[in-house]
Amino acid sequence: MTAPTATGRGVASAMCAHSLDHARNRGFRAMQFNIVISSNEAAIRLWQKFGFEIMGRLPGVFHHPTQGYIDAFVMYRQL
Repeated sequence: MTAPTATGRGVASAMCAHSLDHARNRGFRAMQFNIVISSNEAAIRLWQKFGFEIMGRLPGVFHHPTQGYIDAFVMYRQL
């Protein structure tokens, strides 16, 4: 997650790129994000830009302050 004041500044992209590089350097063969909130379209687009795919849906697991209980995705990619 990034602070609202960081939106649009490339912080999340930099964190994702760093985590992928770090995982590769540590010998990992894949990465997975366990909880990507389904209403967070910007995050979903970002992870997809980095090659992540939605591998599963967790129905109603997140209590959104205005939308009530919503789904989350499990996103995965090989390294």
